Amino acid sequence: MIHYHGTPVGGRRQDAAQFLLGRHALVPFSYPEDIAVVAEACQSFILDNGAFTAWTQGRSVDFDAYLNWVREWRRHPGFDFALMPDVIDGDESQNDALLEEWPVDWAGVPVWHLHESLDRLARLSVEYKTVAIGSSGQWRTPGTAAWWVRMNAAMSAVCDDGRPRCKLHGLRMLDPDIFSRLPLASADSTNASVNSGSLGRFGTYLPPTAAHRAAVIAARIESVNSAPFFTPVIQGELCLL
Repeated sequence: MIHYHGTPVGGRRQDAAQFLLGRHALVPFSYPEDIAVVAEACQSFILDNGAFTAWTQGRSVDFDAYLNWVREWRRHPGFDFALMPDVIDGDESQNDALLEEWPVDWAGVPVWHLHESLDRLARLSVEYKTVAIGSSGQWRTPGTAAWWVRMNAAMSAVCDDGRPRCKLHGLRMLDPDIFSRLPLASADSTNASVNSGSLGRFGTYLPPTAAHRAAVIAARIESVNSAPFFTPVIQGELCLL
């Protein structure tokens, strides 16, 4: 699977470039300041519409401005795809209408939210080559027992014999305890950049800079792959039934 590290990366731009060099990154529309260094240093990148940040801050996204931003970067050779506009707490008809506005020749990936119907997920998996899965509603926190129950249902809806009908991208799922149990083609999170400031996690031998610490976290994440097929999980444990 592809491990996309979320930006922005804190510290000096030189340190950010050092961390991003040769990696894969996600750049959110809400914080686009790292896009130039990402385009220069990374193997590939994806663009995020900023809906999660807007949701947590109680505001809306200017999707027209987002489309203009994607238009600027979509032909860069490192560009993989952009997340299509969505409203995290919106209803299904609202989010389907936003998908209709996406240019058909652009590499776009729709988002299915856990609070939405499984029927919508099944439909998107047939209509699109890749579908992103986002945590929302009562399942907004990845990895909880309730989240795994819902994810079991989602995987049953999108998989045949444990294998997904389309490629799946896990939003905020770049945690080895999560993606190692799911048949994801890719996932993202800001784990490396955010937790590089948590000095206590490194023990006695502390990497000297934030970039070095982020690189250590990223390397640990990147050493783990996703599951080749889905086996139901109950409260974080594999279900052997």
